[in-house]
Amino acid sequence: MNKRLVTIQDISCVGQCSLTVALPIISAMGIECCVLPTAVLSTHTAGFTNYTFMDLTDEIPRISAHWKKEKIGFDAIYTGYIGSFDQIAHISNIIKDFWHEGIKVVIDPVMADKGQLYKGFTMEFARAMSQLISQADVVVPNMTEASFLLGVDYVESGYDKAYIERLLRSFDRLTTADVVLTGVSFEQGKLGIAVYDRQRDNISYYFQDRIDVEMHGTGDVWASSFTGALLSGLSLMEAGQVAVDYTVECIKRTMGDKSHWYGVKFEQAIPYLIKRIGLDG
Repeated sequence: MNKRLVTIQDISCVGQCSLTVALPIISAMGIECCVLPTAVLSTHTAGFTNYTFMDLTDEIPRISAHWKKEKIGFDAIYTGYIGSFDQIAHISNIIKDFWHEGIKVVIDPVMADKGQLYKGFTMEFARAMSQLISQADVVVPNMTEASFLLGVDYVESGYDKAYIERLLRSFDRLTTADVVLTGVSFEQGKLGIAVYDRQRDNISYYFQDRIDVEMHGTGDVWASSFTGALLSGLSLMEAGQVAVDYTVECIKRTMGDKSHWYGVKFEQAIPYLIKRIGLDG
């Protein structure tokens, strides 16, 4: 049966992030990918200057109202970068309006990295995001975002499994969702994920070799391929492994091309992704 997903995030027309990543990746995985743009930017904001920006906040409830009138439904709702308190409120309403038994709500609380909130975000916004994730089935924060959601100090390194497991189980007071924590590392040269399967009360890990390069959009590549894999029927851990490996493959295909500083060549690795989830025949 064909699956239909809607992803809610901004679109950077150039830059290989947000919707320009989510739409092709999820579509390539055999899932109908509908979009609800929260804003349109000429490029992403990291490294480009004088970019244009159009806020689409007021369009969000109008679009969702039209969908309701047309009786359009979704098998999953996947949120990425959310830019304001009003957008959080609108998305909360969409989750309520389109909820049905069996729907998957995946929230990527994009707001921070490396111990710092992104420009323009505040602790009040982090608290609002912590309320939104109460409606999720799966939450996929990085280490920094987890710290802000939980209101605890960020620990950059030197932690152990006991710390990670306390952090993951602390989400119990915010949400009933499963949690996949990204950017976890217990040893130099390894980086990966910690997967908290709440129903089984099980925490497991998956690591790849750390690649010491900074590339834009890798978080969106990971979250999009993870969501697509999950909706394709893979388990939490299987989806997480596919997303980690695919993101690493994208990075490897981009390394060495200094002209391609604004994102990763995820398109070139799509055949790898299709093969990994068994859609290559």
